Amino acid sequence: MKALTPKETVAYLDQYIIGQKDAKKAIAVALRNRYRRMQLDEAMQEEISPKNILMIGSTGVGKTEIARRLAKMMSLPFLKVEASKYTEVGFVGRDVESMVRDLVLASLNLVKNEEKQKQQGAIDAYVQKRIIEALLPPLPSGSPQSKQDEYARSYEKMKERYEKGELDNLKVELELQESVMEISDSVPPEMAKVQESFIKILSSTNKKTKKELLIKDAKEALKGEASEKLLDMEAVKQEALRRAENGGIIFIDEIDKIAVSANNQSRQDPSKEGVQRDLLPIVEGSDVSTKYGIIKTNHILFIAAGAFALSKPSDLIPELQGRFPLRVELDSLDEETLYAILTQPKNSLLKQYQALLETEGVNLEFNDGAIRALAKVAHQANEKTEDIGARRLHTVIEKVLEDISFDADEHSGETIVVDEDLVHRKLDAVVGDEDSSRYIL
Repeated sequence: MKALTPKETVAYLDQYIIGQKDAKKAIAVALRNRYRRMQLDEAMQEEISPKNILMIGSTGVGKTEIARRLAKMMSLPFLKVEASKYTEVGFVGRDVESMVRDLVLASLNLVKNEEKQKQQGAIDAYVQKRIIEALLPPLPSGSPQSKQDEYARSYEKMKERYEKGELDNLKVELELQESVMEISDSVPPEMAKVQESFIKILSSTNKKTKKELLIKDAKEALKGEASEKLLDMEAVKQEALRRAENGGIIFIDEIDKIAVSANNQSRQDPSKEGVQRDLLPIVEGSDVSTKYGIIKTNHILFIAAGAFALSKPSDLIPELQGRFPLRVELDSLDEETLYAILTQPKNSLLKQYQALLETEGVNLEFNDGAIRALAKVAHQANEKTEDIGARRLHTVIEKVLEDISFDADEHSGETIVVDEDLVHRKLDAVVGDEDSSRYIL
């Protein structure tokens, strides 16, 4: 995929996320700077470090959605993690270095898939040859020419049938290499080395088993074997490390959960500050050992996000604050924005519900008054109770469509119109009663 300009990145995000122009702009520029840096000479590349981004905004305003869409649009190694999953060294749980190892694993899978696509023709030819030769075993060397000609004709006929899919439901017996378990890269390197030693011993036996499979299943079973034989895995690993180092992006969600408020004198969870201290060298730039080699984190882009409802960015340790120089505040969602979220995105919530009910033969329609009412109710519920942003729309739509979804099988072939009156009937009583809205909406 070609490097997108900042305008193209924002235009892509606009298809799925309404508003939040500042956040989109900051991320688009950060991504473009990755591309710009790679055009410079090596000496200058080393000097330019990424400007990490801290996104601040209440839950449901689009922080995680921006990350999710970035992952889909980019051919760069991308990893999304939750800061609250990690503990400092010495506590039971995952240490922060494991996020870098997971990024390398994501990079490896990305490069492997690219190489598989490049080698798709060779992989398909290998699979085809293995299956046809299992059905038509090759002649022994020294066979008469007449037999060889006859075999070649039979082979071509079988090949034609294979390509047309006529053999898919036949059974074939194949000798397959037993798959060797993968080492998890989230374990510490010392333990990984021990695991790798055991796996090498197991794989050295080179055990093969005979299996009888349908040809359509055999095609899938042989693709992995073909990839192992045809791909240069050492080159793939080196490329994966290079990409993770120079183009890798780690999105750390819920970073506010590891901030320790200045008012919290009791320090009930001392591991929070410890996670920040462990995170600091990784964000600043350090060497992390993975089973594929050492990776430098100096040029990995870190994007952190948090609601900061119970704490402030200034509650993070000063050194960590300094490593996130770009701050972006995301806007809360008003009624108009909620309406736009329901109508404008490529795969909006309303389109999703329409598609789901279409599987039952029900044509679901929402008139404009109903959509306006849904946005209004969601906004009122956010103001009266906790503000959970666009996630509130899921709740109000489910409440309105509850009976329609339940009885959908009885309305096959019908068109059901959701109007303003239905929305008010279903939701007004709940929104009016603050206690009910706290539990239901």
